[in-house]
Amino acid sequence: MTDLAPAQNDTYKMTVELSVLESLGINLYSNAAAVLSELVANAYDADAGEVSITWQARAGDATGTPTEVVITDDGRGMTQAQLNKQFLTAGYKKRDEEGTASPKWQRPYMGRKGIGKLSVFSLARVVEVYSAVADGTPNGFRIVVSDLEAAIRTPNTPYYPQPIPVPSNYAQKGTTLVLSDLKSKRAGLTAAALRKRLARRFDVLDDRAPDAGGFHITVNGKRITWQDRQELKRLQFIWEFGSRTIPAKALPNDIQRFLLPRTFVDEDRGWRIRGWIGTTRTPTDLVDDQEAGSLKNIIVLARKRPIQEGIIEKLDFSRLFGNYVTGQIEADFLDLDDPEYDDIATSDRQRLIEDDERVVKLQEFLRSAFVTAAEQWTKARATKEGKSALEDYPKLEAWVEQLDEYQKPAARKMIGTIAGLSFEKRDETASRNDLFRSGVLAFARVGLRKNAEQLELLSNVTAEDLLPLLGQQDTYEAGLWIDILRSRVEAIARMQDLTDANEKEKVLQQHLFDHLWLLDASWERATTEPQMEEDLRKIEPGLFAKDSDDEEIKGRIDIRYATVGGRHVIVELKRYDRKVEADELNAQGVRYANALASILHQQQRGDEAQKIEVVFVLGQEPGTKGKGPTQSVAEYQASALRPSNGSFRLYDALIRQARNQYQQYLDASAKARALDELLDALAPNPVESKSADDEEAPTLS
Repeated sequence: MTDLAPAQNDTYKMTVELSVLESLGINLYSNAAAVLSELVANAYDADAGEVSITWQARAGDATGTPTEVVITDDGRGMTQAQLNKQFLTAGYKKRDEEGTASPKWQRPYMGRKGIGKLSVFSLARVVEVYSAVADGTPNGFRIVVSDLEAAIRTPNTPYYPQPIPVPSNYAQKGTTLVLSDLKSKRAGLTAAALRKRLARRFDVLDDRAPDAGGFHITVNGKRITWQDRQELKRLQFIWEFGSRTIPAKALPNDIQRFLLPRTFVDEDRGWRIRGWIGTTRTPTDLVDDQEAGSLKNIIVLARKRPIQEGIIEKLDFSRLFGNYVTGQIEADFLDLDDPEYDDIATSDRQRLIEDDERVVKLQEFLRSAFVTAAEQWTKARATKEGKSALEDYPKLEAWVEQLDEYQKPAARKMIGTIAGLSFEKRDETASRNDLFRSGVLAFARVGLRKNAEQLELLSNVTAEDLLPLLGQQDTYEAGLWIDILRSRVEAIARMQDLTDANEKEKVLQQHLFDHLWLLDASWERATTEPQMEEDLRKIEPGLFAKDSDDEEIKGRIDIRYATVGGRHVIVELKRYDRKVEADELNAQGVRYANALASILHQQQRGDEAQKIEVVFVLGQEPGTKGKGPTQSVAEYQASALRPSNGSFRLYDALIRQARNQYQQYLDASAKARALDELLDALAPNPVESKSADDEEAPTLS
């Protein structure tokens, strides 16, 4: 390492490299909550009973940006020598030097890499540090980031933070940091927003008194409590692993609680989890609190602090349930002191090294838990929402009551599924009423046949299936299966009667990249990334089709990049009438995969390079010139494409498979349209709903 700083007083000496300062300090974190989390963790490791954050906004500043931030704890404090060794040395290995737990309360140390304190430089340009041990002399110094950077850039120039007097209110046992000359973009939070975000980043909410081992976090003198956990307030259902750990006071009164009894990820090695997952009534409940930020993820904690910010997208779980989920998983086995296991957390604690067996086992465990919870959620949600709907719509309840007894359970279940769907607020009542109307009609038609089996099938369709069968609205929430399945019906309908080869090619070019489920039914959440495509162009010129003005050709789509279920997919459409050899496809696929792998390595995502797939869409099967005498055609094609992790699909097969798979939706949509036309012609009486004050309410028309 290089010693740094303007040589004045050598009481304090800071040791860090420029690359470390920039990548792990100034540029590592983009928000204040993440920075302050590092300081809170330091206080916890120092056996503090309380850490206090003073966050006072500038007068008249609506963003909440403070003039300075003060973080004070009542922990062990540090002597001058300890400040130099522990605080001013980047990469100080606490667990190697001090053991694995704090001396007083035996708290497993959160800190490990010795770089968390550098995060303050991403928030403040001036940092003052004051610290004192019990019955010891208080110490203080100031770091000015511009001076620090200048010293780093000057060869053989150490950096000595300037000693400063310790104010009397900072002279007691513990440590205080004063951050000033703040970067407004990163410090632009209100105190209320800071409370909400810090509350979700730690599992340290402890009702014990500080002198009994409790740990309290306060912001502007107000302690963070369960009431600051915004995601808990919004839950409709919750699944807790092993036992109930969330106090009832932190949850809504009408919440429905489930237990997931399995907690061991690997029982032989003692790897187990605690925590919970939960669902809100609508997906927007997870994103509409700007102060709290998006709650649409599951945070993974180890030693009571985040080790991965979100894990849902790593589970390859594409059911509707995933759009409503939030949660917190505690998996201490991801941060073990045993030298047999590597440190698998990235510096910013946003991601984990994914091929580590602990991560693989955790993802498999959670995927299984998700399946169980999703099945329970589908049933419970239909029951809960159905009961509310029948209370709100008395004529709908009257319709159910006049049904035969064997029909009533299926009808209530169908109504509950419709009632649980999400719509845009401005069209919610009208859209739901339209859907109830269509559901009643479809149910009545099946009921006339007295076919109990068909009624059971109708009642058991999930929200993923229901709308394409019954509804014709255009206002469903973006990204839900509702829109996905409607678009499938429309896309397949356009392809049904095509016979001309060029016309098939044209239609698939228009729709394939918006409907990647045509290639693989599991690809529900595929998203394109224009920036990645731009990076690929730079590394592999000519990778994407361009016209004479170097503009992407709009009339013909040849190749696109997308991400789906944690995988990176490159899809190329060949002309329908073009004959191509399997080994030629593989050579192209290797080129695409290598280019994408290079980009991922540059983005420090090299571990994801093993998840690259290349798919070719062809008019006819690839040639087999290189096939051996003992190989079948299929075996040769698979082996030829294996080096690029490639595969191919045929235009005709895509259309035929999609038509067969979704024929029931197409048939049901046609029936629903016919029923609607008949109903419009007959002009039926509306089914009214009731409101709390008996005013005129929305109708089922």
